[in-house]
Amino acid sequence: MSEGAGGSVAVAEARVLGDRTLTEMTQILLPGHTNALGDAFGGQIAAWVDICAAVAAQRFCRGPVVTASMDQLHFLRPVRRGMVVVLQARVNQAWRTSMEVGVRVDAEDPATGQRQHCCSAYLTFVKLDARGRPVQVPALDPGSAPLAVRRQREAELRRNSRLELRALLQAHQARIEAEAATESPG
Repeated sequence: MSEGAGGSVAVAEARVLGDRTLTEMTQILLPGHTNALGDAFGGQIAAWVDICAAVAAQRFCRGPVVTASMDQLHFLRPVRRGMVVVLQARVNQAWRTSMEVGVRVDAEDPATGQRQHCCSAYLTFVKLDARGRPVQVPALDPGSAPLAVRRQREAELRRNSRLELRALLQAHQARIEAEAATESPG
């Protein structure tokens, strides 16, 4: 640690290897997890995705985290009753108090061991202190593997896209509120 301007103490920036956040979770798709067709409830898969991602986020920052958002969750193929659901999560990028975790979901046939990719999702988590306020997270070191570097770059693109969309929606809402205020009988 070093002392910064004004006597404040600056925390040395910690770096965590992305591979150290790898989390794998498996579940058997039981009848209670399926719809009338014997396929997985999408909400059940989403819940498992959230749990697996939270473990990866906690491994990264070694503290409590909360889910801030989950990007699109597109189902590429159904997961059938009796299949093994394999979820793999890892931190793709970290910013000041938040991090993106990518989760890949595969369905494994228990008879053959063959896996098929079912869906992927990207979640944003925020690290909290004991009072429930956001706190700084460590920096992510993706390592030198091209896939890890690509994940980090793509996470940055997704974040920029989310922030741009948020700004557009806020501007749109402000216009609607302004129009409503001018149309109100006075």
